[in-house]
Amino acid sequence: MSTEAPFRQIVGQIRAQIDGGQLRPGDRIPSARQITAEWGVAIATATKVLATLRAEGLVEAVRGVGTVVADRDEPAEPARRDRRPRPAAAEPTREQVVRHAMALADAEGLEAVSMRRLATEFGLATMSLYRFVRGKDDLVRLMIDAAFAEAPLPAVPPKGVHAQLTLVNRRLWGIFRRHHWLAPAMSITRPELAPHGIKYTEFALAALAPLGLSVTEMMHIHLAVFAFVRGLAMGFATEAQAAQHTGMTSDEWMDRQGQAFDDLVGSGRFPMVGRVAEIPDFELALDAVFDYGLPRFLQGILPK
Repeated sequence: MSTEAPFRQIVGQIRAQIDGGQLRPGDRIPSARQITAEWGVAIATATKVLATLRAEGLVEAVRGVGTVVADRDEPAEPARRDRRPRPAAAEPTREQVVRHAMALADAEGLEAVSMRRLATEFGLATMSLYRFVRGKDDLVRLMIDAAFAEAPLPAVPPKGVHAQLTLVNRRLWGIFRRHHWLAPAMSITRPELAPHGIKYTEFALAALAPLGLSVTEMMHIHLAVFAFVRGLAMGFATEAQAAQHTGMTSDEWMDRQGQAFDDLVGSGRFPMVGRVAEIPDFELALDAVFDYGLPRFLQGILPK
């Protein structure tokens, strides 16, 4: 019976698959949640497995994809029990730290981002990161700001309140789609001081200004629309977490539930839901709900 630590046993098994060619460069490796399910270990152990594989240069995080096998020109060094983070070739900039944190969050969720993990992946002592950010809260604020900076608003807006609010909220939806962690990270009651994000509020209020409303009314309209967009976008994060946890896409999950759903609807207890089930091309797609809901929401909330 092996006395080797569980995380090292798992690292060894995944390393063997990489060295043996079963996992090739670009292939996804199990996520932290999949490791916990397959090997029966705690999430902290699974996270340590991924951190060790990254420190050895065997895998890398790819935004929007996950953790994949790295493309290496040379075979990995054999594992050492006393392995420590290798020193970085050059000290990273704050922008590089923020971008790397965003890539981790895109691939594995915001909960995967920690000061310790970032330090490990940059080959630094954890305390060294505090030269760039004051802590995780400050790091998340910078991540939010960087996400909004990716989608600048036009200097010359389209004509009309409806057109301007449509533009700003469709841009917002696009940001939430690219970064699934962003919607849960934002708050209405405790807004983040992110300059590029505040530009969106400024744009929306400027669009409403010609209506002659009070500042309070304009802010309430802006926040109500923002809450609609953010609330719907929370589904992206929920779906990403569910996919990591179950290892199934939403379509695969629906297929798995097919017979149980048919039995429930077939009972006759839910006739209206049964009518929905009869629609041949109906999908529970967030984009479709957003496209349907935004124009109607704006039409209903704007003063006549």
